[in-house]
Amino acid sequence: MNSVAVIGAGPAGLMAAEVLAQAGCRVTVYEKMPSASRKLLMAGRGGLNLTHSEDFEAFVRRYGAAAARLRPMIEAFPPSALTAWAEGLDQPTFVGSSGRVFPRALKASPLLRAWLGRLAALGVGLRTRWEWLGWDAGGALRFRTPDGETTVRADATVLALGGASWPRLGSDGAWAGRFEGAVTPFRPSNVGFDVAWSPIFRDRFEGQPLKNVGLDFEGQVARGDGVVTRYGLEGGAVYALSAPIRDAIEAHGAAVVTVDLRPDQTVGRLTQNLLRPRKGESLANQLRKALNLSPLEVNLLRETAGKDLPAEPAALARLIKAAPLRLTGVQPIARAISTAGGLKLEAVDDQLMLKSHPGVFAAGEMLDWEAPTGGYLLQASFASGVAAAKGALAWLAAPEV
Repeated sequence: MNSVAVIGAGPAGLMAAEVLAQAGCRVTVYEKMPSASRKLLMAGRGGLNLTHSEDFEAFVRRYGAAAARLRPMIEAFPPSALTAWAEGLDQPTFVGSSGRVFPRALKASPLLRAWLGRLAALGVGLRTRWEWLGWDAGGALRFRTPDGETTVRADATVLALGGASWPRLGSDGAWAGRFEGAVTPFRPSNVGFDVAWSPIFRDRFEGQPLKNVGLDFEGQVARGDGVVTRYGLEGGAVYALSAPIRDAIEAHGAAVVTVDLRPDQTVGRLTQNLLRPRKGESLANQLRKALNLSPLEVNLLRETAGKDLPAEPAALARLIKAAPLRLTGVQPIARAISTAGGLKLEAVDDQLMLKSHPGVFAAGEMLDWEAPTGGYLLQASFASGVAAAKGALAWLAAPEV
């Protein structure tokens, strides 16, 4: 029986362990934290968005520059397979109004408990507080454990070490130093951005949501919610555009997005509503009654246009549809949902084996790809875990040359 070490007990690592154990391997998962899948449990606080139900071609395009490399992995383990896998753990799923797929429990803990139970039944070992330190001179895996440093030999290894976001949950990117020249520096992804709010606006509206807005950055459009923060702006619609906005800020020091506060209405429709006479009312009251704009939305218009809003209805309608907001900085990796960067895709072969380390495979967010929130992060993590496990099985089965 072949022995396989899986390093990292997140979604990619545990999925690789399941596939390997089902194929008859003796599998041990090593995790440096006190318990498994802490970041998955954190994701569960938002309902645990497992994947997305949109058209497959549109789905794959969400991975940008990495789409071509990820496509065969996601084709082999598509959203339908991930949904079936969750339901096989007695976690029924549903598709939300936005097309996102969630477990009906809307949290991760029931799924994780069932999953760990299945892995234990398959004979998978789990060792926590075992921190991987690299390899010794003889090629054995080195670990720091509660009982001191030790080494482990395995017939194959799957690395699922995570990215560098949420370091307190275990993904700190410290492993990158062991692959000199093969790692793209980490950058924050699915992250909030700095805005120089006026003190009055910041203090009054911090923490309040912008519901169902449209964001446009250089022709790229996202629809969803945002949240005003003390430092600036975050939320699903922001995360969907975070990669190009981040790149623009890094290149130019700032980026301007336009906010559409009424994406379901045209400029003409808004103008007609604003033309209705409302004598004796303040402009804020007119906007509230004519367009149902909230105090946050009215004051956001003032933040973007200056204190005085346009008096002419058509000009005001155009501002409502495209309020310019200047983003001046990117929040740090520790505040990001995920990261860009990691082990370069050209450092692994088509079966995710490291070209520099035969018999060692990589999966999950430690690979250099990024995607917006919406189920794409977990889908690629699970799918790459399956791909790495199948790659390891193929390598183990290959006759020695």
